[in-house]
Amino acid sequence: MEKVVIIVDNRERNLDVLDSLSKMDILLRFSQLPVGDYIISDRICVERKTSGDFESSIVDGRLFEQMERLSSSFQRPFLIVEGNLGERINKNATLGAMLRIYIDYGVQVIKTEDAYETAFMLSRIAEMEQRVENKEPRLHGYKKAFTNEQWQILVLSSMPMIGPKLARDMIKHFKTIRNIATADVEELRKVEKIGKKKAERIYKILNSEFGIDGE
Repeated sequence: MEKVVIIVDNRERNLDVLDSLSKMDILLRFSQLPVGDYIISDRICVERKTSGDFESSIVDGRLFEQMERLSSSFQRPFLIVEGNLGERINKNATLGAMLRIYIDYGVQVIKTEDAYETAFMLSRIAEMEQRVENKEPRLHGYKKAFTNEQWQILVLSSMPMIGPKLARDMIKHFKTIRNIATADVEELRKVEKIGKKKAERIYKILNSEFGIDGE
C-alpha cells in the first residue's frame, strides 16, 4: 500500500509535528503554500496555530482574513489550535472566535493538547481522505486570485460584528465601499440585520479620526 502523503508549507518550523508525522509513516512533501500549513487532499487544507498565535491573531485582526482566504481556497478547510487557551485573552473570547470561524467561514476547528496530538489528527485526516475517499493532495486547484467582490467582502468583514454574509448584503445594497463609508446611521440601518447599535458602531469606525477611540 502506498504511503499517505501530506504537503507541508516549507516555512513550517515545528519540528516536533514533522518528526511525529514521519514516525507515523507519513510521507512529507514540502512546498511554499499560498494558504494554510498542510494540504491533505484537493479539498482539505489545515492551518495550524499554537494557542498563543491564535490569541495574538484575534487581537491584531489577522485571524479572520486568514480564515477567509482558507475557506475561499478549499472546500473543507480545518484549523488546528494547539495548546492551552486563555493565557493572553479571556477564554470566552477565544471560544467566541472559534464559533465565528465555523459559522461565518465554514472552517472546522480542532483543539489539540500538543504537537504529537496535532500530528496524530493530521495523520488520521490524511488516512481517511486518501485511503477511504481516494483523494490525493495537490498543489493545484486553488481558486483564482480574489475578485474585486471578494476583496470588498474581505474588507468589510474585517470590521467587528460583520461576517461575510452581512458584508455581501451591504455591498449589494450600497454598490460600493465608498457609498458605505459616506452613509449615515439611518442609511446603514436599511440593510437587513443592521440595527441601531451595529449601525452606530460601523459609522464610528468609518468616520472616527485616526488615533481617537471611536467607542
